[in-house]
Amino acid sequence: MAGREPNAHQFTLDDAFGVDTTGFMDLEDPNYAYMFGFVQADGHLSTQSRQRGRLTVEINARDIGVLREFQRLTPYNSSVSERTRSTNFAEVHHSATWSLCSLEARTKLIEIGLPTGRKSLKVAPPRLPFSRRDYLRGVIDADGSVGYTGQGLPFVSLTTKSTAIGAYLCFYAKKITGAERSIKRNTRDGIYNILYTKEAAQGLAAHLYYPGCLSLERKRAAADSLAAWVRPSDMRVAPDRRRWKESEDRVLLKLNDDAAAAEELNRTEKSCCVRLWRLRTGKVPMPSSDQ
Repeated sequence: MAGREPNAHQFTLDDAFGVDTTGFMDLEDPNYAYMFGFVQADGHLSTQSRQRGRLTVEINARDIGVLREFQRLTPYNSSVSERTRSTNFAEVHHSATWSLCSLEARTKLIEIGLPTGRKSLKVAPPRLPFSRRDYLRGVIDADGSVGYTGQGLPFVSLTTKSTAIGAYLCFYAKKITGAERSIKRNTRDGIYNILYTKEAAQGLAAHLYYPGCLSLERKRAAADSLAAWVRPSDMRVAPDRRRWKESEDRVLLKLNDDAAAAEELNRTEKSCCVRLWRLRTGKVPMPSSDQ
């Protein structure tokens, strides 16, 4: 008998029933990019012996519609169930769970970057081409917030433990809004809290939550509502803060003179004085050696 070709098609039950799985989790498809971002942030992939395992996503039952969409987009058998239970946060919590057991589907998700087990520190944007704004909308729908602050200001925020995802949001949002953010874990629980407000929040929300996109309905409605905000006439526009570069730090340390550094770097003397003090007292790290 002739040997099988190394890349020969493997017959599966899905072939028998005519199920086409070739496009599943194509991250250049906006719906799958969103779905993957959401699952990375709010899903749990468990593994057991004999290649058994399960992907689950449990959310508040009010958002069950998005789980129905995940079920529709998945060409493998999956289920959506509901339950009511007591939690530390509420006496009665009504939740909905999407469950997927297919080994083939789970293998695909692992290949494109979904870790098994505890994943909050390990998740990162995909390394293959993907629809960026849809992916980030999925992450924000799962682990972020959109709306108005207590002071009535528009905001978009993300809470994450992943350095890679936090940094990617800052990078992407700067390209869209011009607003620069740096990430720093809070000291209490090691979480990154990334916040955009006012016009930056309006621009980011309008970009991420475009008409017809797959999203949580309540967050899409909140994003749409941000467009109505108008800056009060007496609210000044704070200029973007110019961040220090390592090359500037090296010049500042070399000159060791506020006035000379201010002229050389096109900064104020006060800015140079404060930065020099922070460098010398260890409030900020010293620059690396010259390249």
